[in-house]
Amino acid sequence: MADVRRSDTRAGYGRALVELGAEHDDIIVFDADLAESTRTGMFKKAYPDRHFECGIAEGNMMAVAAGAAAMGLVPFASSFAMFAVGRAYEQIRNSIGYTQLNVKIGASHGGISVGEDGASHQCNEDFALMRSIPGMVVLCPSDEVEAAAAVKASYEYVGPVYLRFGRLAIPVFHDESNFKFEIGKGEVLREGSDVAIIATGLMVYEALKAAETLAAEGIDARVINFCSIKPLDREMALKAARDCGRIITCEEHSIIGGLGEAVSAVVAESGIPCVVRRIGINDEYGYSGPALALLKAFGLSAENVAKVTREFLGK
Repeated sequence: MADVRRSDTRAGYGRALVELGAEHDDIIVFDADLAESTRTGMFKKAYPDRHFECGIAEGNMMAVAAGAAAMGLVPFASSFAMFAVGRAYEQIRNSIGYTQLNVKIGASHGGISVGEDGASHQCNEDFALMRSIPGMVVLCPSDEVEAAAAVKASYEYVGPVYLRFGRLAIPVFHDESNFKFEIGKGEVLREGSDVAIIATGLMVYEALKAAETLAAEGIDARVINFCSIKPLDREMALKAARDCGRIITCEEHSIIGGLGEAVSAVVAESGIPCVVRRIGINDEYGYSGPALALLKAFGLSAENVAKVTREFLGK
């Protein structure tokens, strides 16, 4: 595919917060001693009176965010995914989810692509944890443009939202001038009828590259971007099941509890004859290493998506 600009999705988060801050006085931002890394430092620089540093106390940060939402403000609470979700799950569940407060959780450094920080920081369980909370929206944008759009859509949505962003600079393939984002809606990026590849996050571009390779071999792959993991675009998933009969899901997350299971549940309950194959982290921890090398080692690459597709189709 043609060379494109690269950027990390967390940059879209920081940029969108600044743009929203200029339009809405009710936005405030909390961070847990990671403002530079999460990119909320951009908001802090623009609106220092509306940025609050909570220190390394993520559970407390979520509780404070809940209190701010109860006062009518729209708080964005930010940290690494491992800490925002893993360390503060109980506060998110009871103080934000149970009360359905209007808190937005901006979690950066999600997935295996955190790289050298290793297994302790590579959160591959966040989709599963956040999907399990009733009423929680779960979003994982595929590039910086979609990240900014998802943040803005989250502001407009009234209720708790979990947004996952990454550290790795990845291709930006959306055109911001005409891109439209809607919570609960998928995006067909390439039509096809032999197999549907449904991906989220950085795996979307890998799926597009794989589809290009497969097309040269005579395999017609549909590529679908599901930034919105919850709510899931059921109609788009079911149409893919009816049209293709085979679906491959791709995510930088454990195959347990993430996109693959969400799609599988929808298809299985529909009665449509369709087989689903999942690509993701196979019930194991990550380890330290360069991000791109880790993605390749765990099968999260265009090459492996193409390989799995060929095997799936018996080619």
